[in-house]
Amino acid sequence: MGEIALSIFGTDGLLIGTIVPFLFVLTIVVFVHEMGHYLVGRLCGIGVQAFSIGFGPELFGFNDRHGTRWKLSLIPLGGYVKFVGDMNAASTPPDAEQMADLSDEDRKRAFHLQPVWKRAATVVAGPLFNFLLTIAVFAVMFGLYGRFVSDPMVAEVRPGSPADAAGFQPGDRFLRVDGNRVETFTDVQRYVTGRAGDALTFVMLRDEREIELVATPELSEQTDALGNTIRVGIIGVVNNQEVGQPRIVEYGPLESFTQAVVETGDVILRTGQFLKRFVAGREDRCQLGGPVKIADMAGKAAAKGFDWLVQLVAMLSVGIGVLNLLPIPPLDGGHLLFYAVEAASGRPVSERVMELFYRAGVLLVLAFMAFVFWNDLFGC
Repeated sequence: MGEIALSIFGTDGLLIGTIVPFLFVLTIVVFVHEMGHYLVGRLCGIGVQAFSIGFGPELFGFNDRHGTRWKLSLIPLGGYVKFVGDMNAASTPPDAEQMADLSDEDRKRAFHLQPVWKRAATVVAGPLFNFLLTIAVFAVMFGLYGRFVSDPMVAEVRPGSPADAAGFQPGDRFLRVDGNRVETFTDVQRYVTGRAGDALTFVMLRDEREIELVATPELSEQTDALGNTIRVGIIGVVNNQEVGQPRIVEYGPLESFTQAVVETGDVILRTGQFLKRFVAGREDRCQLGGPVKIADMAGKAAAKGFDWLVQLVAMLSVGIGVLNLLPIPPLDGGHLLFYAVEAASGRPVSERVMELFYRAGVLLVLAFMAFVFWNDLFGC
Protein backbone atom coordinates (compact mmCIF):
# COMPACT_ATOMS: atom_id res chain seq x y z
CA MET A 1 0.00 0.00 0.00
CA GLY A 2 2.86 2.35 0.81
CA GLU A 3 4.34 1.98 -2.67
CA ILE A 4 0.96 2.57 -4.28
CA ALA A 5 0.37 5.70 -2.22
CA LEU A 6 3.85 6.98 -3.06
CA SER A 7 3.28 6.40 -6.77
CA ILE A 8 0.13 8.53 -6.57
CA PHE A 9 0.85 11.20 -3.96
CA GLY A 10 4.67 11.40 -3.96
CA THR A 11 6.48 14.31 -5.59
CA ASP A 12 7.20 12.11 -8.61
CA GLY A 13 3.79 10.42 -8.45
CA LEU A 14 0.72 10.79 -10.62
CA LEU A 15 -0.99 13.51 -8.56
CA ILE A 16 1.89 15.83 -7.61
CA GLY A 17 4.21 14.95 -10.48
CA THR A 18 1.72 15.05 -13.38
CA ILE A 19 -1.87 16.08 -12.59
CA VAL A 20 -1.02 19.18 -10.54
CA PRO A 21 1.47 20.58 -13.13
CA PHE A 22 -1.04 19.81 -15.90
CA LEU A 23 -3.84 21.68 -14.12
CA PHE A 24 -1.47 24.57 -13.35
CA VAL A 25 -0.48 24.95 -17.01
CA LEU A 26 -3.94 24.52 -18.47
CA THR A 27 -5.70 26.71 -15.89
CA ILE A 28 -3.37 29.66 -16.51
CA VAL A 29 -3.71 29.42 -20.29
CA VAL A 30 -7.50 29.07 -20.16
CA PHE A 31 -7.91 31.80 -17.53
CA VAL A 32 -5.88 34.30 -19.55
CA HIS A 33 -7.78 33.44 -22.75
CA GLU A 34 -11.21 33.84 -21.14
CA MET A 35 -10.09 36.95 -19.24
CA GLY A 36 -9.35 38.55 -22.62
CA HIS A 37 -12.94 37.96 -23.71
CA TYR A 38 -14.26 39.14 -20.34
CA LEU A 39 -12.26 42.37 -20.03
CA VAL A 40 -12.81 43.58 -23.58
CA GLY A 41 -16.48 42.57 -23.45
CA ARG A 42 -16.99 44.54 -20.26
CA LEU A 43 -15.09 47.48 -21.79
CA CYS A 44 -17.54 47.39 -24.70
CA GLY A 45 -20.51 47.48 -22.33
CA ILE A 46 -21.50 43.83 -22.77
CA GLY A 47 -23.03 42.03 -19.80
CA VAL A 48 -21.37 38.85 -18.53
CA GLN A 49 -23.47 36.11 -16.97
CA ALA A 50 -20.76 33.58 -16.19
CA PHE A 51 -16.98 33.13 -16.19
CA SER A 52 -16.05 29.47 -15.89
CA ILE A 53 -12.78 27.58 -15.72
CA GLY A 54 -13.75 24.13 -16.88
CA PHE A 55 -17.00 22.69 -18.25
CA GLY A 56 -19.84 20.69 -16.77
CA PRO A 57 -21.20 20.81 -13.22
CA GLU A 58 -20.01 23.65 -11.02
CA LEU A 59 -17.69 22.68 -8.15
CA PHE A 60 -17.80 26.06 -6.44
CA GLY A 61 -18.18 29.74 -7.31
CA PHE A 62 -19.48 33.15 -6.34
CA ASN A 63 -21.40 36.10 -7.78
CA ASP A 64 -19.72 39.49 -8.08
CA ARG A 65 -21.46 42.85 -7.74
CA HIS A 66 -22.11 42.97 -11.50
CA GLY A 67 -24.07 39.71 -11.37
CA THR A 68 -21.38 37.60 -13.01
CA ARG A 69 -21.05 34.05 -11.72
CA TRP A 70 -17.38 33.13 -11.33
CA LYS A 71 -16.99 29.38 -11.06
CA LEU A 72 -14.73 26.36 -11.24
CA SER A 73 -16.33 23.44 -13.07
CA LEU A 74 -15.76 19.71 -13.01
CA ILE A 75 -14.13 19.06 -16.39
CA PRO A 76 -10.91 21.13 -16.50
CA LEU A 77 -10.34 20.93 -20.28
CA GLY A 78 -11.16 24.52 -21.17
CA GLY A 79 -13.45 27.29 -20.04
CA TYR A 80 -15.89 29.90 -21.25
CA VAL A 81 -17.38 33.35 -20.77
CA LYS A 82 -21.16 33.46 -21.19
CA PHE A 83 -22.38 36.90 -22.19
CA VAL A 84 -25.91 38.24 -21.85
CA GLY A 85 -27.92 36.83 -24.76
CA ASP A 86 -25.69 33.79 -25.34
CA MET A 87 -27.63 30.54 -25.47
CA ASN A 88 -24.71 28.39 -24.33
CA ALA A 89 -20.98 28.34 -23.61
CA ALA A 90 -20.19 28.39 -27.35
CA SER A 91 -21.85 31.85 -27.63
CA THR A 92 -24.55 30.56 -29.95
CA PRO A 93 -26.90 33.44 -30.85
CA PRO A 94 -30.53 33.20 -29.70
CA ASP A 95 -33.39 32.97 -32.17
CA ALA A 96 -35.92 35.78 -32.63
CA GLU A 97 -38.31 34.40 -30.01
CA GLN A 98 -35.59 34.06 -27.39
CA MET A 99 -34.26 37.52 -28.19
CA ALA A 100 -37.74 38.97 -27.70
CA ASP A 101 -37.81 37.53 -24.18
CA LEU A 102 -34.85 39.70 -23.11
CA SER A 103 -35.64 42.68 -20.91
CA ASP A 104 -34.90 46.20 -22.15
CA GLU A 105 -31.89 46.37 -19.82
CA ASP A 106 -30.54 43.05 -21.06
CA ARG A 107 -31.02 44.06 -24.68
CA LYS A 108 -28.69 47.01 -24.10
CA ARG A 109 -26.02 44.62 -22.78
CA ALA A 110 -26.70 41.58 -25.00
CA PHE A 111 -23.65 40.42 -26.92
CA HIS A 112 -25.44 39.66 -30.19
CA LEU A 113 -27.11 43.09 -30.33
CA GLN A 114 -23.82 44.99 -30.18
CA PRO A 115 -22.16 46.61 -33.23
CA VAL A 116 -20.08 44.14 -35.19
CA TRP A 117 -16.81 45.83 -34.21
CA LYS A 118 -17.55 45.35 -30.49
CA ARG A 119 -18.34 41.67 -31.01
CA ALA A 120 -15.22 41.17 -33.11
CA ALA A 121 -13.01 42.96 -30.56
CA THR A 122 -14.42 40.85 -27.73
CA VAL A 123 -13.87 37.60 -29.62
CA VAL A 124 -10.35 38.34 -30.86
CA ALA A 125 -9.28 39.40 -27.36
CA GLY A 126 -9.08 35.78 -26.19
CA PRO A 127 -6.34 34.67 -28.60
CA LEU A 128 -4.69 38.10 -28.32
CA PHE A 129 -4.36 37.71 -24.55
CA ASN A 130 -2.82 34.26 -25.12
CA PHE A 131 -0.16 35.87 -27.29
CA LEU A 132 0.39 38.64 -24.73
CA LEU A 133 0.89 35.99 -22.04
CA THR A 134 3.60 34.36 -24.16
CA ILE A 135 5.28 37.72 -24.74
CA ALA A 136 5.26 38.39 -20.99
CA VAL A 137 6.79 34.99 -20.18
CA PHE A 138 9.50 35.33 -22.83
CA ALA A 139 10.29 38.89 -21.73
CA VAL A 140 10.81 37.77 -18.14
CA MET A 141 12.93 34.81 -19.23
CA PHE A 142 15.13 36.94 -21.48
CA GLY A 143 15.48 39.53 -18.74
CA LEU A 144 16.46 36.97 -16.11
CA TYR A 145 18.57 34.54 -18.10
CA GLY A 146 19.50 36.25 -21.35
CA ARG A 147 19.76 34.14 -24.47
CA PHE A 148 22.25 31.49 -25.56
CA VAL A 149 23.52 32.27 -29.06
CA SER A 150 26.25 31.13 -31.42
CA ASP A 151 27.44 32.47 -34.76
CA PRO A 152 25.71 30.92 -37.82
CA MET A 153 28.81 29.08 -39.00
CA VAL A 154 29.31 25.67 -40.59
CA ALA A 155 31.90 23.65 -38.68
CA GLU A 156 31.17 20.30 -40.29
CA VAL A 157 29.11 18.90 -43.18
CA ARG A 158 27.87 15.37 -42.70
CA PRO A 159 28.68 13.10 -45.67
CA GLY A 160 25.64 12.14 -47.71
CA SER A 161 23.45 14.85 -46.19
CA PRO A 162 21.39 17.40 -48.14
CA ALA A 163 24.00 20.02 -47.25
CA ASP A 164 26.75 17.82 -48.67
CA ALA A 165 24.80 17.34 -51.90
CA ALA A 166 24.16 21.10 -52.13
CA GLY A 167 27.85 21.99 -51.77
CA PHE A 168 28.07 23.42 -48.26
CA GLN A 169 31.61 23.62 -46.87
CA PRO A 170 33.15 24.05 -43.41
CA GLY A 171 33.76 27.74 -42.75
CA ASP A 172 30.64 28.90 -44.61
CA ARG A 173 28.55 31.50 -42.80
CA PHE A 174 24.75 31.64 -43.13
CA LEU A 175 23.43 35.05 -44.19
CA ARG A 176 19.86 34.28 -45.26
CA VAL A 177 17.57 31.24 -45.34
CA ASP A 178 14.79 31.41 -47.91
CA GLY A 179 14.95 35.20 -47.82
CA ASN A 180 15.01 35.43 -44.02
CA ARG A 181 17.96 37.20 -42.42
CA VAL A 182 20.09 35.04 -40.13
CA GLU A 183 22.01 36.30 -37.11
CA THR A 184 22.55 33.15 -35.02
CA PHE A 185 22.76 29.43 -35.65
CA THR A 186 19.42 29.08 -33.83
CA ASP A 187 17.87 31.22 -36.58
CA VAL A 188 19.06 28.68 -39.13
CA GLN A 189 17.55 25.81 -37.13
CA ARG A 190 14.17 27.49 -36.74
CA TYR A 191 13.90 28.15 -40.48
CA VAL A 192 14.91 24.61 -41.38
CA THR A 193 13.28 22.33 -38.78
CA GLY A 194 9.71 22.84 -39.96
CA ARG A 195 10.45 22.69 -43.70
CA ALA A 196 11.29 19.05 -44.36
CA GLY A 197 10.78 18.28 -48.04
CA ASP A 198 10.86 21.93 -49.12
CA ALA A 199 13.68 23.18 -51.30
CA LEU A 200 15.24 26.11 -49.42
CA THR A 201 17.61 28.74 -50.78
CA PHE A 202 20.60 29.53 -48.55
CA VAL A 203 22.73 32.62 -49.06
CA MET A 204 26.18 31.89 -47.61
CA LEU A 205 29.34 33.92 -47.08
CA ARG A 206 32.40 32.06 -48.35
CA ASP A 207 35.82 33.65 -48.78
CA GLU A 208 34.32 37.15 -48.45
CA ARG A 209 31.78 36.61 -51.24
CA GLU A 210 28.13 35.61 -51.22
CA ILE A 211 27.06 32.36 -52.83
CA GLU A 212 23.63 30.78 -53.20
CA LEU A 213 22.99 27.12 -52.40
CA VAL A 214 19.75 25.10 -52.54
CA ALA A 215 19.11 22.21 -50.15
CA THR A 216 16.00 20.23 -49.18
CA PRO A 217 15.83 19.37 -45.45
CA GLU A 218 15.22 15.73 -44.64
CA LEU A 219 13.28 14.37 -41.67
CA SER A 220 15.27 13.23 -38.65
CA GLU A 221 14.03 11.77 -35.36
CA GLN A 222 15.41 13.61 -32.35
CA THR A 223 14.72 13.86 -28.64
CA ASP A 224 13.72 17.26 -27.29
CA ALA A 225 14.61 18.74 -23.90
CA LEU A 226 11.61 17.04 -22.25
CA GLY A 227 12.45 13.62 -23.60
CA ASN A 228 9.82 13.57 -26.36
CA THR A 229 10.63 12.02 -29.71
CA ILE A 230 10.11 14.61 -32.43
CA ARG A 231 10.67 14.62 -36.19
CA VAL A 232 12.32 17.71 -37.58
CA GLY A 233 13.91 18.82 -40.81
CA ILE A 234 17.73 18.94 -41.00
CA ILE A 235 20.24 19.66 -43.77
CA GLY A 236 23.21 18.02 -42.05
CA VAL A 237 25.48 20.86 -40.90
CA VAL A 238 27.11 21.05 -37.49
CA ASN A 239 28.10 24.08 -35.46
CA ASN A 240 30.71 23.82 -32.71
CA GLN A 241 32.37 25.90 -30.02
CA GLU A 242 35.39 26.82 -32.11
CA VAL A 243 33.56 28.47 -35.03
CA GLY A 244 30.24 29.25 -33.35
CA GLN A 245 31.67 31.09 -30.34
CA PRO A 246 28.68 30.21 -28.10
CA ARG A 247 27.83 32.82 -25.49
CA ILE A 248 25.06 34.27 -23.35
CA VAL A 249 23.65 37.62 -24.51
CA GLU A 250 22.06 39.69 -21.75
CA TYR A 251 19.16 42.09 -22.36
CA GLY A 252 17.75 45.11 -20.59
CA PRO A 253 13.99 45.50 -19.98
CA LEU A 254 13.20 47.11 -23.35
CA GLU A 255 15.42 44.71 -25.28
CA SER A 256 13.85 41.75 -23.45
CA PHE A 257 10.38 42.91 -24.45
CA THR A 258 11.44 43.45 -28.07
CA GLN A 259 13.05 40.03 -28.26
CA ALA A 260 9.95 38.49 -26.66
CA VAL A 261 7.69 40.05 -29.30
CA VAL A 262 9.93 38.77 -32.10
CA GLU A 263 10.15 35.30 -30.53
CA THR A 264 6.39 35.09 -30.02
CA GLY A 265 5.75 36.15 -33.60
CA ASP A 266 8.14 33.47 -34.79
CA VAL A 267 6.41 30.79 -32.71
CA ILE A 268 3.01 31.89 -34.07
CA LEU A 269 4.29 31.66 -37.66
CA ARG A 270 5.85 28.24 -37.09
CA THR A 271 2.69 26.95 -35.46
CA GLY A 272 0.61 28.14 -38.39
CA GLN A 273 3.12 26.63 -40.79
CA PHE A 274 2.93 23.29 -38.99
CA LEU A 275 -0.88 23.24 -39.12
CA LYS A 276 -0.85 24.07 -42.82
CA ARG A 277 1.62 21.27 -43.55
CA PHE A 278 -0.32 18.91 -41.29
CA VAL A 279 -3.56 19.48 -43.21
CA ALA A 280 -1.63 18.84 -46.44
CA GLY A 281 -0.41 15.52 -45.02
CA ARG A 282 3.22 16.62 -44.79
CA GLU A 283 3.66 16.38 -41.02
CA ASP A 284 3.78 13.39 -38.69
CA ARG A 285 0.37 13.02 -36.99
CA CYS A 286 2.12 11.95 -33.78
CA GLN A 287 3.38 15.50 -33.36
CA LEU A 288 -0.17 16.45 -32.36
CA GLY A 289 -1.27 15.45 -28.88
CA GLY A 290 -4.16 16.10 -26.54
CA PRO A 291 -4.61 16.34 -22.77
CA VAL A 292 -2.65 13.17 -22.01
CA LYS A 293 0.40 14.36 -23.92
CA ILE A 294 0.13 17.85 -22.41
CA ALA A 295 -0.09 16.30 -18.94
CA ASP A 296 2.99 14.18 -19.64
CA MET A 297 4.92 17.23 -20.86
CA ALA A 298 3.78 19.25 -17.84
CA GLY A 299 5.05 16.55 -15.50
CA LYS A 300 8.41 16.40 -17.26
CA ALA A 301 8.71 20.19 -17.28
CA ALA A 302 7.86 20.41 -13.57
CA ALA A 303 10.55 17.84 -12.81
CA LYS A 304 13.12 20.12 -14.49
CA GLY A 305 12.05 23.21 -12.55
CA PHE A 306 9.42 25.92 -12.33
CA ASP A 307 10.99 27.94 -15.16
CA TRP A 308 10.51 24.99 -17.52
CA LEU A 309 6.86 24.77 -16.51
CA VAL A 310 6.37 28.47 -17.18
CA GLN A 311 7.95 28.10 -20.62
CA LEU A 312 5.49 25.29 -21.35
CA VAL A 313 2.69 27.68 -20.39
CA ALA A 314 4.03 30.15 -22.97
CA MET A 315 4.22 27.57 -25.75
CA LEU A 316 0.81 26.09 -25.00
CA SER A 317 -0.68 29.60 -24.86
CA VAL A 318 0.47 30.26 -28.43
CA GLY A 319 -0.97 26.94 -29.57
CA ILE A 320 -4.34 27.67 -27.96
CA GLY A 321 -4.35 31.16 -29.45
CA VAL A 322 -3.59 29.96 -32.99
CA LEU A 323 -6.08 27.07 -32.85
CA ASN A 324 -8.84 29.40 -31.66
CA LEU A 325 -8.26 31.68 -34.65
CA LEU A 326 -9.01 28.92 -37.16
CA PRO A 327 -12.14 29.92 -39.12
CA ILE A 328 -14.22 27.08 -37.72
CA PRO A 329 -17.35 27.56 -35.60
CA PRO A 330 -17.61 27.41 -32.62
CA LEU A 331 -13.97 28.56 -32.31
CA ASP A 332 -13.21 32.27 -32.09
CA GLY A 333 -12.07 32.30 -35.70
CA GLY A 334 -15.48 30.98 -36.79
CA HIS A 335 -17.22 33.88 -35.04
CA LEU A 336 -14.78 36.34 -36.64
CA LEU A 337 -15.55 34.86 -40.06
CA PHE A 338 -19.27 35.52 -39.56
CA TYR A 339 -18.54 39.06 -38.41
CA ALA A 340 -16.34 39.69 -41.45
CA VAL A 341 -19.18 38.59 -43.74
CA GLU A 342 -21.61 40.78 -41.79
CA ALA A 343 -19.29 43.80 -42.01
CA ALA A 344 -18.81 43.31 -45.75
CA SER A 345 -22.47 42.67 -46.60
CA GLY A 346 -24.04 45.05 -44.11
CA ARG A 347 -26.31 42.38 -42.60
CA PRO A 348 -25.82 39.37 -40.30
CA VAL A 349 -25.43 35.86 -41.69
CA SER A 350 -28.82 34.15 -41.79
CA GLU A 351 -29.76 31.96 -38.84
CA ARG A 352 -30.09 28.86 -41.05
CA VAL A 353 -26.67 29.29 -42.66
CA MET A 354 -25.10 29.99 -39.28
CA GLU A 355 -26.75 26.91 -37.76
CA LEU A 356 -25.45 24.69 -40.57
CA PHE A 357 -21.93 26.02 -40.17
CA TYR A 358 -22.10 25.62 -36.38
CA ARG A 359 -23.17 22.00 -36.67
CA ALA A 360 -20.44 21.22 -39.19
CA GLY A 361 -17.88 23.08 -37.07
CA VAL A 362 -18.84 21.27 -33.87
CA LEU A 363 -18.51 17.93 -35.64
CA LEU A 364 -15.11 18.95 -36.96
CA VAL A 365 -13.92 20.08 -33.52
CA LEU A 366 -15.19 16.86 -31.92
CA ALA A 367 -13.45 14.82 -34.62
CA PHE A 368 -10.20 16.67 -33.94
CA MET A 369 -10.53 16.08 -30.20
CA ALA A 370 -11.17 12.37 -30.82
CA PHE A 371 -8.12 12.27 -33.10
CA VAL A 372 -5.73 13.77 -30.53
CA PHE A 373 -7.17 11.54 -27.78
CA TRP A 374 -6.54 8.53 -30.01
CA ASN A 375 -2.99 9.72 -30.62
CA ASP A 376 -2.50 10.10 -26.88
CA LEU A 377 -3.83 6.70 -25.89
CA PHE A 378 -3.31 4.34 -28.80
CA GLY A 379 -2.00 5.93 -31.99
CA CYS A 380 1.57 6.96 -31.14
